[in-house]
Amino acid sequence: MQRKFILNLIFILFLNLLVKPFWILGIDVSVQNRVGAEAYGMYYPIFGFSILLNIILDLGITNYNNKNIAQHRQMLGRYFSGIFNVKLFLGILYMLITLSFGYFIGYEGKEFYLLFLLGINQFLSSMILYLRSNISGLHLFKTESILSVMDRLLMVIICSVLLWSDIFGGVFKIEWFVYAQFWAYLMTAIVAFAIVYQKASFFKPKIDFILFRIIIKESMPFALLVLLMAFYYRLDSVMIERILDHGKTEAGIYAQAYRLLEGFNMFGYLFAALLLPIFARMIREHKAISDLVRTAFNLIFIPAVAIAFISWRYAEEFMDLLYLEHVAYSAEVFSLLMLSFIAIAVTYVYGTLLTANGNLRQLNVISLIGLIVNFSLNLWWIPIDGAVGAAKATLVTQVLVVLSQIVISKSVFKMSYSWPYIFRLFILFVFAIGISYYSSFYTDQFILHSIFTGLIFVLAAFLLGLIQPKRVLLIIKKQ
Repeated sequence: MQRKFILNLIFILFLNLLVKPFWILGIDVSVQNRVGAEAYGMYYPIFGFSILLNIILDLGITNYNNKNIAQHRQMLGRYFSGIFNVKLFLGILYMLITLSFGYFIGYEGKEFYLLFLLGINQFLSSMILYLRSNISGLHLFKTESILSVMDRLLMVIICSVLLWSDIFGGVFKIEWFVYAQFWAYLMTAIVAFAIVYQKASFFKPKIDFILFRIIIKESMPFALLVLLMAFYYRLDSVMIERILDHGKTEAGIYAQAYRLLEGFNMFGYLFAALLLPIFARMIREHKAISDLVRTAFNLIFIPAVAIAFISWRYAEEFMDLLYLEHVAYSAEVFSLLMLSFIAIAVTYVYGTLLTANGNLRQLNVISLIGLIVNFSLNLWWIPIDGAVGAAKATLVTQVLVVLSQIVISKSVFKMSYSWPYIFRLFILFVFAIGISYYSSFYTDQFILHSIFTGLIFVLAAFLLGLIQPKRVLLIIKKQ
């Protein structure tokens, strides 16, 4: 299983490195610069609001389906027939509730129209994730990897035409960005549906109410988990826009920094997408998971620390390179958010492990505490520090959540704490701070210095025994 994880991780990282950096740095950043902080600050909180009730689209079905298809692949036909039409019904319900809440909190005119469009996009995105969960559950990871970048690749093509061609005379509207998302999601959903339809033994276009009741009953803990996580991940931008007098501009500044965190976060999500079905099958077959946990942790923690501290040291340089407005302020937000990236990355290992094992009660308690802490800190810090306050709240919340997940995982799976290993991680952590700060005095070329720092950091991890190339090659060669 370690061999399958590493090989497919290499493949999916390769695909995503081809597409998603250009999507984030080339397209998304260009859109923010073209429309300005205020217009993007109108779009981004509405986008965040559309995600808050995203759980209605899914009710935990995707994670439940991924786990069960991985353990009982012969059930694909029945699950597919029973769930697909339920997803259509949930899409209608989601739109009605989301638009009602949007009207209630004051969205009107252009804001309400954007919420309607983004609601449709959320439905298509949720459908794609459900369809991909079937493919991932079958362990068809290469196919799933291609689908994971297909929507972004299509958006890159569409937005490139809108942004840089002379067809529209250099004009770009934020609505066009949403339209591009719609067509990219729609085409990806059609392709994913065709693949799953071919793999299923049969498909009946009707709701299987018996299966629906079973799934809803068993997936509700998943649904609650996703809801709580969505709130403490997305509440900040909505609260910024609603609380502050210049909320749209402040939310746009926050979005400049948070968008890069989301970009790096995509690679963490790839770990979870691979690990969930692999962990689920290993647990069902009573295989030891400690080695895979250690391998996955090292592979995600070490790059996350390097990225976080390079971003922290050169926050203003990165913001100045990418954006035209509010550089210094967004840099302050970015430096804090990228420190929280370390905790978020580790969550994709331990949170996924607990999900695969069905420890939803513990995860829900952790997420509820995280939501309460995040909301309280945002309510306190946003009026005082604006977007910086929201970034502080995110950092505290994510550290609290990941430490809780590690403690519970160690307890549930009887994994002992290796203090020599923890000490080596601590040394690496301290080294990251030192190398990020002091080596900058030797050059004023921050991009070259960032690359140099990353290489030195990887070398340090190798010398500390945290990266073991021989072990990785042995796993890859092992039949």
